[in-house]
Amino acid sequence: MLRMLSCATYLKVAMLFCTFLFYSCDKDKQHPVPYVRVDYRINLETTYALNSIGGWVFLSGGYDYNGIVVYRLSEDEFRAFDRTCTYNISERIVVEEPPIAECKDCESSYLLIDGSVVDGPAIYPLRQYQARLDYPYVYITN
Repeated sequence: MLRMLSCATYLKVAMLFCTFLFYSCDKDKQHPVPYVRVDYRINLETTYALNSIGGWVFLSGGYDYNGIVVYRLSEDEFRAFDRTCTYNISERIVVEEPPIAECKDCESSYLLIDGSVVDGPAIYPLRQYQARLDYPYVYITN
């Protein structure tokens, strides 16, 4: 025989479902730098700044056209990040002493190895894009 559920039981199930739904939402939606489409191809034979480990270049594009920084981590690994500061999205980061990038406005510092915050008021890492090597090209996409 089927047992009828009480109103309290329905309420508990509904609350549990809503809690699950809330916490399962894409965490990326909370990132302060909005999603923008990125699709670049860099030729390593003509982009000499990326020919050595620790080399980096700026590309146009990214959020609000602040740009993208591409960093060579190892012989076959590259990292690509939006240059938009995650503390003040109207500002862009600069690279003066790699692998550290810095926002001159709020003085937040980020590590170009993984985009994490090193210092300053920022709490979110840089928005990272995919970087894939298929010699002689590096593809930057999302």
